[in-house]
This record gives sequence, C-alpha cells and structure tokens, in this order.
Amino acid sequence: MTLVLNGWQHLRSGKVRDLYTNPDGQLLIVASDRISAFDYILPTEIPNKGKLLTQLSSFWFEFLKDVVPNHIITTDVPEQVVGRGVIVKPLVMFPVECVARGYLTGSGWLEYQKTQSVCGIALPAGLVDGSKLPTPIFTPATKADDGEHDMNITFEQCVEILGEQASEILRKLTLALYEKAHDYAQGRGIILADTKFEFGIDDKGQVCLGDEALTPDSSRFWQSESRDSYDKQFVRNWLINSGWDRNSPPPALPDDVVAKTQERYELAFKLITGKAF
Repeated sequence: MTLVLNGWQHLRSGKVRDLYTNPDGQLLIVASDRISAFDYILPTEIPNKGKLLTQLSSFWFEFLKDVVPNHIITTDVPEQVVGRGVIVKPLVMFPVECVARGYLTGSGWLEYQKTQSVCGIALPAGLVDGSKLPTPIFTPATKADDGEHDMNITFEQCVEILGEQASEILRKLTLALYEKAHDYAQGRGIILADTKFEFGIDDKGQVCLGDEALTPDSSRFWQSESRDSYDKQFVRNWLINSGWDRNSPPPALPDDVVAKTQERYELAFKLITGKAF
C-alpha cells in the first residue's frame, strides 16, 4: 500500500522502493520490506528489510564518497518512513546496470560454462563455480522493464548504448568502488563476490552513484571460510527447489525461510558496519 506523506507526491513504485517528489524537485526514496527474485516481486515480505537496506546503503555511500559523489541529500525524512527513507537529488540515470565481478558465479558461471567468457571477456580454463577471477571484471547489463529480465551485455554493446566516454568512466568507477568495498569487506570476514551499481548525472553535470549501494539485494556476500551466503541467494535457492516454474506467480515463502533470510541480512549488516541492526 502506498503511503500518503505530507508534502510529497507519489511518483512510482519499483520492485522494492517507492519514489516520491516534493515541490522543490527533490526525491524521497522509501525502501519497503518487499523482496524480489528472478524479476518477480514475491508475495512474502522480509520484516525490517527496507530499513536495513537503507541504513547499509547509507554506510557505503559515506564510505565510498571519495571515489564518486552520491545522490544523498539527507536522512531527515517524514516520521512514517524514518529509517527506511532518504531524500536524494534527482539524477538522469544511465540506462545500464554496472556490475563488477571478482568471483565466478551466478549468470557469469552459466555463461562461462558455454563460452569460457563472461560478457565477452575471455577467462582462463578450469575455473569452477565460486572461483576468484584473476582480476575483477566489468560486466554491464541492460535495465529491463518491470516483468522483463535484465540482459548481460558486452562492453562494446555498452558503448553502443552510452558512447565510449561514458562507458569508460562507468567501467572505471564500477571497478574502483568494487575494489575498495571488497578489500574493506574482506577485513570483516566477508567476500564481496559481485555487486551492481547504478549511476546518473546531476544538474551540475556530475556523475553520481544512485539507487542503492552494496546491499544483500544488489550484491553477493559470502562468509570468508564457508562461502555461506549473506544475501538473497538463500531465497533464490529455496525458489529453485520449490518446483516453481518461473512463469506463474511465485509461491509464498515459508516462515523459516523468512526468518533465516532476515538473519542473514542482519548478520551482513553487523559484520560490515560493526553495529547490530
């Protein structure tokens, strides 16, 4: 249900976030407790997930601000959305998702098994699911409309969409952000296997980091020793084994899956920030 917030007009709702605007042209992003997987919004929510995503993103935005500016204006938001809302400056978003991979897994692993490459980048033979890559790689993807699947693309295809200069800038920023975050997380007992960033241009022509940053929704976090996941891969795995055909509406999550997902998100937050959620 869309909240009515004094002084704010609802613009639209995404899979997880609701977007509002005010007469000054600022945006209010409110993270819900919805969870998505395989491009579907699941019928079951994860309690307090929106607050965790917002507060963890705020941590990373602050930590990474020396690499690239971000869209944050303030976390002083209407009382109804305290903790899960943030006021940001509007950006003209680049129509490409910027993915950095330091480890071979997910769609990258599936592609590697067929072509020994990921997004047109040739990789060494003999890698397995979970292998650390010789060096992190930039693997962009198209942003799909709701209900459609994001598509991995090559850097050359990215250039066709954005132009060479913008593509080079986004590749450089994506890898710099990933490497700084990876090294920090590694010191906290977490492997940042891969992550997704979104960038836009502000009214001064400056490239800024927007959307969210390095959350369990947008990243793969692994425990350093066991490789247990601290992200929504636990939900994906349950769905894969549930018998769901990925064409019909997704099933509700059992209570234990909800509880264990919440536990994993909260543990990631504690390990990364050093604070209990």
